Amino acid sequence: MKHQKVKTLVGIGMFSSISYILMLMNFPFPGFLSFLLVDFSDIPALLAAVIFGPAAGIMVELIKNGLDYMMTGAVTGVPVGQIANFAAGILFVLPAYYIYKKISNKKGMAAGLLAGTIIMSLIMSVLNYFVFLPAYTIFLGAEAMSSAQTKQMVVSFIFPFNLIKGVLMTVVFMLLFVRLNSWLEKQILYKNV
Repeated sequence: MKHQKVKTLVGIGMFSSISYILMLMNFPFPGFLSFLLVDFSDIPALLAAVIFGPAAGIMVELIKNGLDYMMTGAVTGVPVGQIANFAAGILFVLPAYYIYKKISNKKGMAAGLLAGTIIMSLIMSVLNYFVFLPAYTIFLGAEAMSSAQTKQMVVSFIFPFNLIKGVLMTVVFMLLFVRLNSWLEKQILYKNV
């Protein structure tokens, strides 16, 4: 039991480090606003969730964003971007994990990733409209956007960006999943022993 806890903690630490490094390797997607950056840092969190359970995936997302805030700070002084990234990561990882848990094969993982992409895109649109975009304007001391401007930004940029990001993460994760499937099954089996 103690050995399993140590293995889980080491795994969370390892996946968090990889996740943070991947977060630093972000890039803009052509045609979108400069602050909307694509990164693949949710992939290690999903691997941690698949191997160690959903709490591990959440911890990887939390540690990654905590490290990012400590190392790079935030334009607003308040970690609005990191909180948004944490929310988006959880909204992507948890649906994928729970669907894969019910249907433990490639189709189940693909369905989970698709569900995670859609759920993340929809809920992040709502959160951006009501929470994150208003928070940015408040903490930056900028003029508040009108409801119509906020809606336009969410519909034109935020929702399609999250869909594209989710699709890109799905493709990359499925390529990894196919290659790592037998290793993942061994890790899950060993965890349950």
